[in-house]
Amino acid sequence: MAEYPEGESEYGDQSSEGYHEKVFEAFVCPLTKQIMQDPVTIETGHTFEREAILKWFRECKDKGRKTTCPLTLKELHRTDLNPSIALKKAIEEWRRRNEAVELDKARLSLTLLSSEQDALRALGYILHICQKCNTNKQVVCNVGLIPLIADMMKSNSRRVRSKALEVLRVVAQENDQNKEAMAAGDTIRTIIKLLSPEHFQERELAVSLLFELSKSDFVCERIGGIYGAILILVGMASSKSENLLVVEKAENTLKNLERCEKTIKQMADNGRLQPLLTKLLEGSPEMQLSMAEYIGELVLTNELKVLVAQTVGSTLVSVMKAGSLQAREATLKALNQISSSEASAKTLIEAGILPPLIKDLFSVGINHLPMRLKEISATILANLVASGAKIEAIPLDDDKHTLVSEYVVHNLLQLISNTGPAIECKLLEVLVGLTSSSTTVQNVVSAITSSGAIISLIQFIEAQHRDICVVSMKLLHNISPYMGHELADALRGSPGQLGSLLKVISENNGIKEEQAAAVGILADLPERDSGLTRLLFEQGAFEVVSSKLVSIQQGETRNNRHVTPFLEGLVRVLSRITYALQEPEYITLAHEYNLAARFTDLLHMNAHDKVLIVSATALENLSQESIRLTRVPEPPPTFCLSLCLSKPRPITGLCHIHGGFCSVKDTFCLLQGRAVENLIACLDHTNEKVVEAALAALSTLLNDGVDIMGGVFVLDEKLGIQPILDVLVEKRSETLQRRAVWVVERILRKEDIARVASGNPTVASALVDAYRHGDYRTRQIAERALKHVDRLPNFSSIIQIKG
Repeated sequence: MAEYPEGESEYGDQSSEGYHEKVFEAFVCPLTKQIMQDPVTIETGHTFEREAILKWFRECKDKGRKTTCPLTLKELHRTDLNPSIALKKAIEEWRRRNEAVELDKARLSLTLLSSEQDALRALGYILHICQKCNTNKQVVCNVGLIPLIADMMKSNSRRVRSKALEVLRVVAQENDQNKEAMAAGDTIRTIIKLLSPEHFQERELAVSLLFELSKSDFVCERIGGIYGAILILVGMASSKSENLLVVEKAENTLKNLERCEKTIKQMADNGRLQPLLTKLLEGSPEMQLSMAEYIGELVLTNELKVLVAQTVGSTLVSVMKAGSLQAREATLKALNQISSSEASAKTLIEAGILPPLIKDLFSVGINHLPMRLKEISATILANLVASGAKIEAIPLDDDKHTLVSEYVVHNLLQLISNTGPAIECKLLEVLVGLTSSSTTVQNVVSAITSSGAIISLIQFIEAQHRDICVVSMKLLHNISPYMGHELADALRGSPGQLGSLLKVISENNGIKEEQAAAVGILADLPERDSGLTRLLFEQGAFEVVSSKLVSIQQGETRNNRHVTPFLEGLVRVLSRITYALQEPEYITLAHEYNLAARFTDLLHMNAHDKVLIVSATALENLSQESIRLTRVPEPPPTFCLSLCLSKPRPITGLCHIHGGFCSVKDTFCLLQGRAVENLIACLDHTNEKVVEAALAALSTLLNDGVDIMGGVFVLDEKLGIQPILDVLVEKRSETLQRRAVWVVERILRKEDIARVASGNPTVASALVDAYRHGDYRTRQIAERALKHVDRLPNFSSIIQIKG
């Protein structure tokens, strides 16, 4: 009777009779009805399968029966088993002949043109003989069946594809030659294809086969050579939704692939960095060098940069200190890559990177780094400084110098002046980083001042390399609040550099960082420097700034993160005009640009604080000139008695405060636009500097020389009295208190307002506080205010002064 390949029942009626030549009756065990593997003969001369007859003997004993022959039932006196060597050889020979025939028949069915049933029958038979005997795996390879089985993975039938994957896995088990045979052609590529999500039913079988094949170093190389293979496996191994067995097989496959340097690098390319980092820590010197070089070539996410820094940062820093030039070059490139993240940069600083890095930058002589590597060192240093780490206290040498020590900054400035553009740019970025921090900027400013380097730094504005121009402007912008006078002197001596700044500001391809920096430099220059204002005027700076400001106000400029600082700078530069109104040409310029209306428009509550402060201050300056610019009509001439006795015709349209004909454009009068209302609204601002500037502008309506009562009337009409009193009561700063006391005293000169205020205890209390604790002038003014509300006696009305 013929035996059937194990597992064929799942494919339906697949009788193997067609695959077996006639089975001799002597080959079949009477007990199992199967062809014998290990035939033995008993006392009666009958032959059985060894395991089957032993089982029969045990059953006889267990049931208390006499031990008998299964066929004759005669009692046996001995249970010796005699191996039937001749029969065993005959069976084996029969098997070999039969299997050869069967394999030839199977070969005919291993084509994509075969029916699903024939293909499954053929694959099932091959699977059966390989599971039964390991030597059959080699036979399958020798007769050339592996490529045919592999082709079945391309079948349109999912069942055939799945069976082919299972057969290949069994054929490859414990047989390196078969594994290498499967690496030929496009077999590996086909297996990888079956890992895709669209073949979800074959994925488990495919990854199991790939895991088996990855046990061969030769096949590992081939797997790594298939485009996308490593990425797919990495994705499967890290999946949270995948079948756990699939995840495990993918992970184990990747671990096998770690034996190959090429695939380790591919894993790193796809975010699986740990194998590479392990080799860098534990591998041979050559391997460590190779891995360090590759880190320098990788494009890493910030998360992976942190992982690298935490894992091998200290090792890389050690190589920097004592490695060969080749090793140091590879290390610097790796550190350059991983230092560009804020978190990883801080990790490297903790690992001690700064001292050897500065030493490399400043070194001269035999052991100094080539300039190309100093450029990388400068880039790393710029990255470290940009991270925001607290580096100012880290000692760099035995003399306890730090990165902001005068000695170190002087050396950086000297390097900037004596190296090529690439290093210049990176070292300027270092200074930009140091001057961006409020804790280190003063140290750098002091070093720049003591070295006299401001002239050299300004010259970079006109550098041929745009990157250097940009970074130099950022640096100058950072130090301009502290070195405004030095910058002004330098720019007066180099009008070309001022022109370069204006050229950058006037660019029309969107607002960029360098434009914000350029206008910021000009904004920080001393606003009362008349010589510099004259130079800006002559070079057309105000025209450029005004045009840009109009563009932003009209919404013609696309919004981005640089627009706000750019707008603030424009407003500050334009406000310079209001500090030079003693000169007629600047009055004309203010008329031309309609500055009073422009700054009034900027006083809206969603404007940024600096814009509000500068705009209010500019309006204060402009309003101071209104009394001088207003046109006061002359009284009508009197030439006869009849005219003198008649009542003069009243003149209409006169300003309540300045007593003449006023306008926003020509006399900068605050009453003629919405300036008063906008300034009053600013009194409720949360930023006390905004409140100070707004109150100062409003106080010009109450200055000596104008109609103070008219000013009080306007403030009362515009509902400004109470907000001013609130400013006094809140006392948010000494400056605000002084200004508020001055304004309130003048307001209280109007009796009806004083009468109402006298009934407000908070106002009186605020005035008393100013009277007690203010400076000398504030106390004098507070005293007068308290007299207005009858909190102090007015002795001048009691004591008669004789003259």
